[in-house]
Amino acid sequence: MSEHHTSGYHRRRFLRDAAVGTAAVSAGALGVTAPAQATPAGTAPLGARRGRRAGAVSFRWWGTSGWRVDIGDRTVLVDPYLSRFDTGLFRGAFDPATPLTVDTAVVDGHVDRAENVLVTHTHWDHFADVPHIATRTGARVFGTLTAYHLGLASGVPAGQLSPVRGGEVLDFGDYTVAVVSSLHSRNAAYSVAFPGVRVTTPPTPATIGDLPEGDTLAYQIRVADGPAVFFMGASDLNERNLAGLAPDVAMVASAATTSTADYVPRLMAALDHPKVVVPVHWDNFETPLTNPPTVAPSDRKRLDDLIAAVRRASPRSRVLVPEYDTAYHF
Repeated sequence: MSEHHTSGYHRRRFLRDAAVGTAAVSAGALGVTAPAQATPAGTAPLGARRGRRAGAVSFRWWGTSGWRVDIGDRTVLVDPYLSRFDTGLFRGAFDPATPLTVDTAVVDGHVDRAENVLVTHTHWDHFADVPHIATRTGARVFGTLTAYHLGLASGVPAGQLSPVRGGEVLDFGDYTVAVVSSLHSRNAAYSVAFPGVRVTTPPTPATIGDLPEGDTLAYQIRVADGPAVFFMGASDLNERNLAGLAPDVAMVASAATTSTADYVPRLMAALDHPKVVVPVHWDNFETPLTNPPTVAPSDRKRLDDLIAAVRRASPRSRVLVPEYDTAYHF
């Protein structure tokens, strides 16, 4: 029997009870982003019906594949990247020697607390702000061995760094975190940007090129008496590693190329066709975190293609195109 059925929270019950008050977003409708969920009139919020105070669990997208998850007074961050500095990537002038920059005013304005930080991989648009957040808040950082060594190199105390490989299921009381070994997206040359791992502690990273991919993970947060939510930071997968997860909600990375065969159909089937699919990593992450999100024309098409592919492969799934820093309740 899968973990899903032994957890005491059945996905089909979620499909029946959960009120995700956002209509499915049609392909091409990027300009109409969805509002936060509203509870239907005359009913108690889902959390209240189950003994949790209303609004106790919320999910806020911070662009790219970044999320803030508030579970009561506890906060988990996934790939928090808020500095969003210019590397030339969206101007056709990409510079791997771009200095790493942390916009402490922006980061500190969003991150007042954090208990755990989950890092999918260590490219700059996923990891660059993590050392500052960890040292400022005392949060524990979970990631690959590369994330561990880059954290040490960036001044994060060893006691706050927890290397994981995939297969771990970590118990935090109000929620669990399942760690999934995953794969990074492939570019048009069937390769990976900044490949490589760090098996020893390097010098302090100074440029974006000093942050390699470092292997890739995905995570599933399962809230006690609440939803199971799957997070990915890159658009590839190993179906075998997703068996039994069956999340209620999946944060799905938009594919930059078609190098990975049947990406969406394989993902939807492996995840047992989630009730809600939330596209991520489609925005211009070198622009300020203001709504509506800025999106390059090529990324707009990729988002539309992702939405269309989800509709074909998993027609009962709702697609929610998120706005920045907006609280969603599943």
